[in-house]
Amino acid sequence: MQIFTSWPSWAHAEGPLSRALPASTVTSLRDAVAFARRMHGVQQRPTGRPYVEHLLEALEVAVCGAGLSDREVLVATVLHDVLEDTPCTEGEVARRFGPEVSALVRWVTKPRGGSKADYLATLVKAPPRAVLVKLSDRVSNVQELQRMSWRFQRRYYLETVAYIMPLAGAHPWFAEWFSEWRCRWRRVERWPAS
Repeated sequence: MQIFTSWPSWAHAEGPLSRALPASTVTSLRDAVAFARRMHGVQQRPTGRPYVEHLLEALEVAVCGAGLSDREVLVATVLHDVLEDTPCTEGEVARRFGPEVSALVRWVTKPRGGSKADYLATLVKAPPRAVLVKLSDRVSNVQELQRMSWRFQRRYYLETVAYIMPLAGAHPWFAEWFSEWRCRWRRVERWPAS
């Protein structure tokens, strides 16, 4: 199972992106990373690492793993948490990056006050491009799940199997990656719920 952690900063990502994508897309991604870094500020991942590392991991998944090149999908992948986790508005995303990027980010944003299960269940209605953003995000989140507490591991594993893996079925690379990941984590299905 491939792990995507070799782009901890834009400096690490820019070279590989420049070899894989048109210059205009790389410029858009540079702007998106700078914007996301500003919006997320000092926010950290549960592991204590800077939040921007997660965004770059998701981008690495999309480009190096799934082979995606759609500019809007890749920019939305970088920005996927700005509406949910920062004061950024949908209008601000639309003004800076266009209405298509804004719509994709909206699709992968859990509504405030709603349950996570309800939100994840609605993703079956999401446009295919939004699903690609969510799948890239989730690969980043679960690839090193063992670093989290066992309760978190179990909850996140079961959530991924129930809601995310069915979405991956229409995308061969993601379907294969999640299948390999599930084989590594099957023991979690047998863990007690408490």
